[in-house]
Amino acid sequence: MRTWLEEARNNKELNHRQVAESVGIKRQYYGMIESGERTPSVSVAKNIGNILEVDWTLFFEHQGNNTLQKST
Repeated sequence: MRTWLEEARNNKELNHRQVAESVGIKRQYYGMIESGERTPSVSVAKNIGNILEVDWTLFFEHQGNNTLQKST
């Protein structure tokens, strides 16, 4: 869950539909982004960041290679 994103949206007094329409994406997709189920493209992240006045790079901070490497 991206609580920081939900807080930013609530601070702007916007709902999922309003943010999604402003960004040009479906409301359901925005909901998945906010819940952490999906990671937006860079362009969508930038648009959301502009609308909610948050740093768009926050969407990508906790990503990385989660695969386990075998030790030899």
